[in-house]
Amino acid sequence: MPGATQDHLRYTTQTAAGPSRVYLQPGFRWDEQNAYLFDIDGTLLRSRDRIHYDSFFHSVRHVLGHDLDLSGVTLHGNTDPGILRDAFRQASLAGEHWLTSLEIILDHMRASVAARRAHMQLVRMPGVEETLRYLQRKGAALGIATGNLESIGWIKVETVGLRPWFTFGGFSDRYMVRAEMIAHAVDEARKAAGPHASICVVGDTPFDISAARANHLPTIAVATGNYSFDQLMEHQPEVCVSSLQALLEATPQAVEPES
Repeated sequence: MPGATQDHLRYTTQTAAGPSRVYLQPGFRWDEQNAYLFDIDGTLLRSRDRIHYDSFFHSVRHVLGHDLDLSGVTLHGNTDPGILRDAFRQASLAGEHWLTSLEIILDHMRASVAARRAHMQLVRMPGVEETLRYLQRKGAALGIATGNLESIGWIKVETVGLRPWFTFGGFSDRYMVRAEMIAHAVDEARKAAGPHASICVVGDTPFDISAARANHLPTIAVATGNYSFDQLMEHQPEVCVSSLQALLEATPQAVEPES
């Protein structure tokens, strides 16, 4: 593996799935924070269905009576209310036409996803449960910080069997701006881990990095979503990895001894 330079540490190994890459900012102890805020889509899991995505279209059509166009709208790293806001603005729909109906649309989305939860096809990302187990063993508080609406986010986490790891969460129900959702998640994290807890955001998009930075938090960026390792590195996260599995493999103390 390549050695360290003065400015950064990089590790690259080859696996059956391709290169495993890890960047660690010198001096940042990724596994010694008091609390962690995990994004859901692209970070903890991947959806192989369109249930959440389709709920935007069904709900807008049901409430407002017209079709929604999401082409050109940023989806990954956005919030559910933010996606709707951006789509309506792109369509030049006046705020007074949709803002008064927003909560009704969101309620319909919640109900739509809940009704189809049995048909969800979700898969965990590599190394997720092992990372959660390792951090919990070290005494960290584990929470969710996602652009999903709360009920939709918890449905996804429950469906892949990860719900028992998390004791709190920050969701987008009241926040169009991701940084504001992160600020709310920080408040929840400090209720769980103490008022002076060190907190780290774990996410898969540049928007996770910028929202964390807006709240003066470090980020572990994982390239398991729609952004590559190199694209995430352009935004200078404290840690950047091809997967959480790669991060664990680069952390010898995280590997559980064989019984």
